[in-house]
Formats: sequence, structure tokens, C-alpha cells
Amino acid sequence: MRFDENARLDTSGVDDLRGSGGGRIGGRGGGVGGRVAGAGGGLGVVGLIIYLLLSNFAGVDMGGMAAGGGYPSLNQVGAGQTADNASLEQNCATGASANNSTDCRMVAVVNSLDDFWAAQFSSGFARPRTNFFSGGVSTDGCGSATSDSGPFYCPADSEIYIDLSFFQDLQTRFGAEGGPFAQSYVMAHEYGHHIQNLLGTNRRVGNETGPTSGSVRLELQADCYAGVWAHHATTVPGDSGRPLITDLTPADIDAALDTAAKIGDDHIQTHLGGGRVDESQFSHGSSAQRERWFTTGLDTGDANACDTFAARDLD
Repeated sequence: MRFDENARLDTSGVDDLRGSGGGRIGGRGGGVGGRVAGAGGGLGVVGLIIYLLLSNFAGVDMGGMAAGGGYPSLNQVGAGQTADNASLEQNCATGASANNSTDCRMVAVVNSLDDFWAAQFSSGFARPRTNFFSGGVSTDGCGSATSDSGPFYCPADSEIYIDLSFFQDLQTRFGAEGGPFAQSYVMAHEYGHHIQNLLGTNRRVGNETGPTSGSVRLELQADCYAGVWAHHATTVPGDSGRPLITDLTPADIDAALDTAAKIGDDHIQTHLGGGRVDESQFSHGSSAQRERWFTTGLDTGDANACDTFAARDLD
């Protein structure tokens, strides 16, 4: 994955909360129970899965320190300071920086996602804000969360939250191949939840789990939307009119598919949940389903092909 080195990056849609003490003034904080964001993003890519695994398979009390797992409570993160974007603005000025820095790469991916999805709406599009945090964060609409909740989207404030150290966790904890486009897939998935929020799709889903549940359908649709963006990624223009992303290779796509497989419910239950697969606790879809729906978006490039709620067969 490569970016146009001369392209100008726009950091105005990103808030850098790292070093701010776990949030920002105005965050509501407080307990958030088993989900941070409710339907429409939940605990992001893996957070709710981890919660269910630890609470159902390991006997962990998520109200305090998780026994044996080191997962802190989701309700003990305090409000902090406001964002300081000076370093991000200085260091992430061009596509050249995106080719060499995870921070700047995520800024560039957000720029591409903004431009792509804005073009898909005739009206009513508003881009989400993206927040980089470290350790924990206090949101304006979804309470507080620690980094162990994984990346997540909060529909109440229309913002994406991500601790970039999660990308290292994908490799060390989940055994994913990793790499720039695997990281981009994660961001595109969370952005997909924003599209669902704009369309009202997330409001069709409660907290139910299971292999054909609304929660699974919502997550698979977000995977599909990520694939739709990936299909068009090398044609989405930057501020210069030239494509911001200049190259995606088959190896990049394979890395994204590998990540999708590693964060499937069945894979996580097998490798982090004691080896027993319980489909009744599925919240994001199996590895095969996540690969299938990302590929559906990638192959078609058509968001209309992502109607997982109409699909009788999700496999």
C-alpha cells in the first residue's frame, strides 16, 4: 500500500488525545456496562467479542480487574484534557509521511474514506471525527472505555475512537499478519459503522447475539463497506485531483483478509476462549463470514451488494 508522496494530508478531522490523560473535557465518563456504544459500533472490531469471551468462558467479572487477563474495567477511565493536534499537523503534512508512519497513514486513510463516502451521498453526508487515544478515553456520547475495548465507533457522537497500539495487538495477541492495509481495513470497518449510522441501519439492531443475529449482520455489513472502499481506493482523488492511494497489491488484500479471519468469532473463541466455539455468543461473524463479506464489497465495489439484513445465507 502506497500513498502519493506529494499529496497534502488533512488532519482537521482527527483529534489526537494521546497524552491527555484518557479523554477530554466534556466527556461524560461513568459506567458503560457490557457495551461502550450500544448497537452500531459497539466495542468495535473485537472489544465485544473479548467481553463475551472473558465473561462467558473464563468467568471474568468485567466490573473490576479481569482475572488472569489483565483487562481493566470499562468504567474506570476518567475525563482528561482537550486534544493537541500540533504534532500531528506538523508530522503528517504529506503522503510521504503516510508511507512511513502509522499515525499519518491513518490520517491519510481517513482522508480517503471521507472523500469516497462523501461522493456516495447526494445529500446528508457528514464525516465522522476520528480520535487517537492511548490507554483510555472518555467520549461525549458513549461513556468511557479502555484500550482493551478495541477500536470502536460511537453513534451518539458520530466519532471513531482508536488506540493505535491495537495494531500491534492484532499481531501479538491474535496472530494476524498485520501491515498497512490490514490497519486500513480496521479503520474502514469502523467508518462503515458511521455509514450505517447515517442511514439508520444501526437502529434496527439491539444487543442480541447469535450466528444470524442483527449484531452479526451489522458487523458483516461494515466489513462489506470496507471492501467497497478498498475496491475504489486507488481511484479516490486527493486534494491534487490525483489518487491519494497509488498502489494496492494482492499481498495487501491478503493481509486484510487474514485480519478479518483472525478476528472472526470462532477463531477468537478457539484461540482466546479456551477452545470451545459457542455460536450463540457470536456478535461479529465467523472468520469465513467476515472474509466473505469483505470480499463481496471488494469484488463488486457496490454498497448495494452489502445488504446483509436481506441475505438469507450469511456464509
